[in-house]
Amino acid sequence: MQEYEVKRGMTKDLPDRIAAGFTDIFEATPAEKDGHYKISYGSMSRLEVWAGEKNKTVIVDTETNKEVLAMPDEQADKIILDTNKRFRQYLDHITGFTTKERVKRAKKAADAEN
Repeated sequence: MQEYEVKRGMTKDLPDRIAAGFTDIFEATPAEKDGHYKISYGSMSRLEVWAGEKNKTVIVDTETNKEVLAMPDEQADKIILDTNKRFRQYLDHITGFTTKERVKRAKKAADAEN
């Protein structure tokens, strides 16, 4: 499970963006229960996302699809690369931060904890 900060000004419609991102980026309609949105896609048998406290963060929990890992490398690599690409785009969409910005913020938070 991972928690990502949401860019200021993007917190108001976070639950709507979480659901819309699944549809727009993964082309899948999420199942919703108690504010948790869940899909299965590519190399992830479960991708579950929900808003954190006051919509200031988003919490993401994933589970790897073991069937994809059992495939020959040529097949699995295509699926894994596509899944990772879409996952990064999805995080960009819901957090408002690019991958580079998320890494920078994560490092800063880790340094602050130490």
